[in-house]
Amino acid sequence: VQLVESGGGLVQAGGSLRLSCTASGRTFSSYAMGWFRQAPGKEREFVAAISWSGGSTYYADSVKGRFTISRDNAKNTVYLQMNSLKPEDTAVYYCAADSILSNWSYEYDYWGQGTQVTVSS
Repeated sequence: VQLVESGGGLVQAGGSLRLSCTASGRTFSSYAMGWFRQAPGKEREFVAAISWSGGSTYYADSVKGRFTISRDNAKNTVYLQMNSLKPEDTAVYYCAADSILSNWSYEYDYWGQGTQVTVSS
């Protein structure tokens, strides 16, 4: 599975962005998908995850109520809608795929190259 993220950019605090992650291959619908982020000098951290069907979602406490993960299996794409952005959301955002729904990065087998999100104050 190859993953390609898009949609990052520069936004003012309080603004919104929607990230997309498009997968190659015909087995996308069998994978759970996750979003992670890594800020400079910090460890990669979990943001959100969604089951293969979209029926289950999980969020980090820091983004709960502001971010929404969703997927469209017909388009082989997972999304991360980010609202009420804060400067502390600034990071490189990565999508990842795994056979098991998890919030642990080490369990994910496939990763995208990342997309930069910068939130100015």
